[in-house]
Amino acid sequence: MAGSIFSFQEVNPVSRKGTKRVIWWMVVAIAAAGLMSTIAVETFAHVGGKPDPRLLLRQSMRKLWAEHAFWTREHMIAALAGSLDAQEVRGRLLKNQEEIGYALAFHYGMEAGNKLTDLLKAHIRIEGEVLEAAKSGDQAKLQEADKRWHSNADEIVAFLSKANSNWPPAGLKDVLYRHLSLTKEMAMARIQKNWKEDIAAFDKDLEVMMVMADGLAEGIIKQFPAKFHN
Repeated sequence: MAGSIFSFQEVNPVSRKGTKRVIWWMVVAIAAAGLMSTIAVETFAHVGGKPDPRLLLRQSMRKLWAEHAFWTREHMIAALAGSLDAQEVRGRLLKNQEEIGYALAFHYGMEAGNKLTDLLKAHIRIEGEVLEAAKSGDQAKLQEADKRWHSNADEIVAFLSKANSNWPPAGLKDVLYRHLSLTKEMAMARIQKNWKEDIAAFDKDLEVMMVMADGLAEGIIKQFPAKFHN
C-alpha cells in the first residue's frame, strides 16, 4: 500500500465510512471487559479460519490509539471540571502510554519501548499544564506549555522515524501536530461551553489516531515482512 502511511487521503485498511464504524466499535470495546475486547479483536482478524497477523497488528494498534484519544478526552473533561476522579483517569491514561510502549517493545526491544513510554508520559504531563493554563486563562503560560508540547512531539517523531524508515518524519509530525491542535480545540470548546465544537473536534481526533495506528502498523509490516507472512 505504497504512499498510504500517515495519509489523510486514505485511511487503511477500510474506507472512511468503514473507519467511522471501526472507530466506534473500538470505543465500545474500550468500555467492555478486557477478555471480551481481546476475543472481538482476534475474531475480526481471522480470514478463512486462519489468524491474519497483519490484521491482528492493525486492530491492536487501533485499539491502543483509540484508547489514547478516549482517555485523553476523559482526562481533559475531568481536569477542567475539577472532578474527584481526575487522578484516577490520569492514571488510566498513563497506563495507555505504557501499553503503547510495550507494543513497540515487542518489535524493537524493551529499551525502545521504555523510551517511547517516557516520551508519551511527558506528552501527558505537558498536556496537563496546557489544560491548567487554558482553564486559568493565562495566555503566557499556555503559549509556553504549548511550545514544549510541540517540542515533545518533535522528539517522538525523531525517535520513531529513526526506528523505522517507513515512518516518514513529515507524516508523523502532521499526525501528532493535528492531535495536539484538536486536543486544545476540544479543551477551549469545553471551557466556552461550546459542546458541538467539542464533540466535532473529538470525532476528528479519533480519525487522526486511526491514521496514526494504521501508519505505525503498516510501517512495522514493511520492516519485518517475515513476521507477517501468513
